[in-house]
Amino acid sequence: MEPSPIEQQRSLVTELPGPNSRTLHERRVAAVAPGVGSTLPVYVHEASGAILVDVDGNALIDLGAGIAVVSVGHAAPAVVGAVSEQMSRFAHTCFMVSPYESYVAVCEALNELAPGDHPKRTALFSSGAEAVENAVKVARHATARPAVVVFDHAYHGRTNLTMALTAKNMPYKDKFGPFAPEIYRVPTSYPYRDPDGMGGPEAAARALEQVERTVGADNVACMLIEPIQGEGGFVVPAPGFLPALAAWCRDHGVVFAVDEIQTGFCRTGDWFACDDEGVVPDLLTTAKALGGGMPLAAVTGRADLMDAVHVGGLGGTYGGNPVACAAALAAMDTMRTLDLAGAARRIGGTIGTCLESLQDRFPAIGDVRGRGAMMAMEIVRPGTLVPDADATRRIIQSCHRAGVVTLSCGSDGNVIRLLPPLVIDGALLAEGLGVLAASVEEVLSAPQA
Repeated sequence: MEPSPIEQQRSLVTELPGPNSRTLHERRVAAVAPGVGSTLPVYVHEASGAILVDVDGNALIDLGAGIAVVSVGHAAPAVVGAVSEQMSRFAHTCFMVSPYESYVAVCEALNELAPGDHPKRTALFSSGAEAVENAVKVARHATARPAVVVFDHAYHGRTNLTMALTAKNMPYKDKFGPFAPEIYRVPTSYPYRDPDGMGGPEAAARALEQVERTVGADNVACMLIEPIQGEGGFVVPAPGFLPALAAWCRDHGVVFAVDEIQTGFCRTGDWFACDDEGVVPDLLTTAKALGGGMPLAAVTGRADLMDAVHVGGLGGTYGGNPVACAAALAAMDTMRTLDLAGAARRIGGTIGTCLESLQDRFPAIGDVRGRGAMMAMEIVRPGTLVPDADATRRIIQSCHRAGVVTLSCGSDGNVIRLLPPLVIDGALLAEGLGVLAASVEEVLSAPQA
């Protein structure tokens, strides 16, 4: 890979946010709808690898990767080259009007990568929420059933249907209803908060008993689940949970749909998180890292399911845009060439060691969890399971002041999640984790109010 044009080093030349960012923020307040939030009011001028450079010349370490989007790094050379070349030829025709090869090539690549050796088909869209909505459309059309089963702590998007699928009220659902009907929520496997001794099969039995009792298996079109929950708190289900759900779906003619929008494309140390236990979904939704920074999403699934939908039933003006398709092909090639799945496993080992060391020192770190380069720690009141969103917020703010981008998540806002670009340099990762450790010490060592 070509060397990054921006030095991969943290450097602060002003306070954060700096004067130019503050000026831009004043313009933003006057122009942008306040419902669109931002985690950190530092305005980016350029970025490369795992470094963001703001309009004041500050260089920040990015441990969020645009919420797992730029897994191949900011301004990845192959992606930049592919996008530039495609733009010089044509930017858009709409695949539904005048098709082009790159759309077909992305579908071929996803059909090959998705778990299972059965025949597959893919349709492309622009956002993860679109992919999830279309997966539900496919499942309902193919099964002629109405019900969709989802799980506690789930996040699937911000459209009307995906808000219904999402578990968290604020900020995603509050006062935006009424929502789409025939959505049923059941308990997930949350090892840190489940009763002692409840393993994956037991947690699955709990959920499935509720489905059979309150919905009825014959009414369920699909069961939709994130193999590791993202916004819900990086919750990794206990071993055996996903296989048990998949087996029940097979036995009852229910479509097993896996949302890999945040977990997919090497993030967890495999191409897909469901690969860890050999789970083969009927439908797979992807987005985020697929496009290498360009907006692209997909539904990949069993050919018999995808073929069931009538011509014209799937699509969208920008779905599978040729520039985004070029970026995706370059991103997937980069992932394969650089073995970013292996990189994710190494990154996860480094992060896990750091977080577990902090957990040994601070009782407020109730749980450390994740897989690959998708790691998190849950902050609670010491000696309890009570979420501590305030301490979480202060740790993140301290990281931001020091020039390290970190993110929160969790149904109660008390989980710190780490999603660095998979190309991050080992020394830069260590520096970012050092800032995180200092922020944890600053906040959790302070006297409690």
